Amino acid sequence: MNVHEYQANQLFRDYGIPAMEGIVAATASEAASAAKTLGGSVWVVKAQVHAGGRGKAGGVKLVKSPEQAGKIAQTLLKNRLVTHQSGPDGVPVEKLFVVRGTDIQKEFYLALAMDAQNAGLMFIASSDGGTEIEKTAQQNPNAIARQPIDLNIGVKSYMCRAMADKLGIPQELHKSFEHIMQAMYRLFTEKNCSMVEINPLAITSDGLVALDSKLNFEDNALFRHPDIAAMRDIGQEDAREVEASKFDLNYVGLDGDIGCMVNGAGLAMATMDMIQHHGGSPANFLDVGGSASEENIAGAFRILLSDDQVKAILVNIFGGIMKCDVIASGIVAAAKKTDVRVPLIVRLEGTNAAEGRDILAQSGLDIISADTFEQGVKAAVSAVKA
Repeated sequence: MNVHEYQANQLFRDYGIPAMEGIVAATASEAASAAKTLGGSVWVVKAQVHAGGRGKAGGVKLVKSPEQAGKIAQTLLKNRLVTHQSGPDGVPVEKLFVVRGTDIQKEFYLALAMDAQNAGLMFIASSDGGTEIEKTAQQNPNAIARQPIDLNIGVKSYMCRAMADKLGIPQELHKSFEHIMQAMYRLFTEKNCSMVEINPLAITSDGLVALDSKLNFEDNALFRHPDIAAMRDIGQEDAREVEASKFDLNYVGLDGDIGCMVNGAGLAMATMDMIQHHGGSPANFLDVGGSASEENIAGAFRILLSDDQVKAILVNIFGGIMKCDVIASGIVAAAKKTDVRVPLIVRLEGTNAAEGRDILAQSGLDIISADTFEQGVKAAVSAVKA
């Protein structure tokens, strides 16, 4: 789960990480008022969206008067911001974060993320702050500093000093940098984050300050943190993905025209690969899991049919824990409630496959039954191209 910058900024401050003082605005007048309240002569108006690359997309503006802050707010609010991460449709701008400008002497990148290879965490840092870390890693890998963190040990002073030396942080700021790294670790572990990022972490006249804050949280741990769960902004998410989460389905929308409903992430990936191999294009990744009920399957079916891009639906099930007759009943129930106007191809194999095929055959629905994985994929691709 993602949160907005202003929410991450407050959590940073709660954990003692020096972060920008700012005010959230939802209208042009509120943005102008925020600038006056903050004081100073220069402010930054930031669009609050769940997408990176805001600056290049025009979502971060420097202003020199409260009136200008209001005018910028009018151009941003209630519009959609298109960034390199948002997709062509962009994401809606419903709120702004107004912060006072500061003198920046030097910028750094600092993040704490999962380190699956070592079953721990990893600090990633660079002296090239304010830029896209992916490009830095690709074009100048030597500019990236890494510090593995063993969860049994935590973040020690010597680790922070070593990282500060690699980045070239002045000696007088080493203690402050250590405090920031240790606070990031506490925030990460106590709130079940999946990433804590500061970009940039800047040296200013006030010392080290997080000028931009980003937090991601592990969805499966949100039951422990109702305060974090309450920060979710579903307006920033794909409506289909929001609907899928209500049925405990794993759904990711893509740009193809063959809707896929599969049980198991591995089979789902293989199904998308097979579709591409035979000249088709998957419209989504949808894993119904190994214990979905008839209601969950019906929900998945409705989500697929809600996508106008979908020209055919391929259901590919290998029944193990998930029984094929349950899947078949869900398909029939959903199809009878929905006006299905696209070809429906179903391949069932495994537990109760024969019973499942009987349910489909006796449903009276126009369903194309496939005996094998490849046969099902070919039928779906042919149906789209017909």
